[in-house]
Amino acid sequence: MSVLRISILGAGAMGSLFGGLLAEAGHEVELLDVNPVQIATVREHGLLIRDDAGERRVAIPIMRPEEATTRPDWLIVFTKAMHTQGALDSARHLIGSQTRLLSLQNGLGNAEKLADFADVSRIAIGMTTVPADLVAPGEVHSHGQSKTRVVMVDGSEDAALAALASALDAAGVPCAVDPDAVVAIWEKVAFNVALNSLCAVTRRTVGALGADADGRQLAHAIASEALAVAQAEGLMVSPQRTHATIDHALDHHGGHKPSMLQDLLAGRATEVETLNGAVVLAARRHGIAAARTEALYALVKMAEEGA
Repeated sequence: MSVLRISILGAGAMGSLFGGLLAEAGHEVELLDVNPVQIATVREHGLLIRDDAGERRVAIPIMRPEEATTRPDWLIVFTKAMHTQGALDSARHLIGSQTRLLSLQNGLGNAEKLADFADVSRIAIGMTTVPADLVAPGEVHSHGQSKTRVVMVDGSEDAALAALASALDAAGVPCAVDPDAVVAIWEKVAFNVALNSLCAVTRRTVGALGADADGRQLAHAIASEALAVAQAEGLMVSPQRTHATIDHALDHHGGHKPSMLQDLLAGRATEVETLNGAVVLAARRHGIAAARTEALYALVKMAEEGA
């Protein structure tokens, strides 16, 4: 196995899980975050991972971005979209001439933000359906099947990206390089626009939403709006695949609290701008009605203001 040097920018639920699994698999991984409680907990006790493989603690370095000195092979960005610019500014000194950047963030417009920090030939984007919950500082839970798809932004074949995908796959995160990853990103946007915002405004877990027939029907209707926008953008999204993914999550990700719900419960800003907001803007450009998506966008914004 080729050992990769990987820095994870944003050690929330997803960043902690990916970083922990890659470190457990033998790669040189650093977690970069600004949460002092998360940093102190992981430094003192290690990262506690609980997933379908069981429960274990993984020793992994964690620090603020400005404290790090290692220039990695890959800088994987997991911050919330509204924090991307500031986080990358603080990690700019780690981006060497050979460092590649990967965004596995939710929503649309992430590649454009990364392009301010590296040449497009070293930028990859992707999507992941891995469910992850940071249930306490230094403790991340994940259960259920998932897939991760990645692609270089310029469409080139890249041996380094293939090596990263193989490393993730071997670490227990099923991953593949996929030329149609942009299609997968839009399908995940449709998934998140439906489930994230619905769970957020109803304060329900994914399973609780799925147990309600009206909730399930509404989730599919909202996803259909986003898929129609993606089709207007010229992307060959698959409604059948997307709706099947939604049903699988509703049936199997029972206790999962989507990040948008977690943010509202914690009184934080959400990623609704890069999800519902981005879909609404694209729908307006194409003259497509997306009334449910727009209503949920307004409701989440109101909930943010109330929090």
